[in-house]
Amino acid sequence: MENKVYELIGKRRSIRKFLPKTIAKDALNRMVDAARLAPSAANMQPLEYIIVDQKEQREKIFPLTKWAGYISPEGTPAPGEEPMAYIAVVINQQIAKAGYYLIDCGLAVENLILTALQDGIGSCIIGACNKEKIAGIIKLPANYQLELVIALGYPAQSSIVFDMDSSVKYYLDDNKTMHVPKRQLKDILHYNQY
Repeated sequence: MENKVYELIGKRRSIRKFLPKTIAKDALNRMVDAARLAPSAANMQPLEYIIVDQKEQREKIFPLTKWAGYISPEGTPAPGEEPMAYIAVVINQQIAKAGYYLIDCGLAVENLILTALQDGIGSCIIGACNKEKIAGIIKLPANYQLELVIALGYPAQSSIVFDMDSSVKYYLDDNKTMHVPKRQLKDILHYNQY
């Protein structure tokens, strides 16, 4: 039996180099709609999303983001490889339940990036950024908190996963393919007790 969701999950990797190709607004809207449909603690739904696809705005945000710490600066998109859109994930502080909004955020973002991948769009979830300055650029009201920025674009790089031995560090090979170690299932799966 074919399992398309599982296959999509297996193909999803963080992409940090993008093609200069515009992302359709319908695709961006579909990503946010998928995020909106994710579970939410007590159904409070404190998350909102700001799509940034205008060139001038993207150019202001890009220098405020940090990319691929293990392989910096090679992991940073070069000129012409920058994201073609960002989606800022913001928390409405007036309705967020303490602590639970982070779980909501994880669930919503996974829906968003899998929907992007289904349309052939790569993504990179960025928490390492200057949130205060980005909040100013997107004119975020005072009762909102910027949690993450998701960089989006059609991939200009490939990335593969392999079974981890002892290091969590990803790396680029001579062909600029990203190699990402993941813990093996046998090392993390336990039935009924540890």
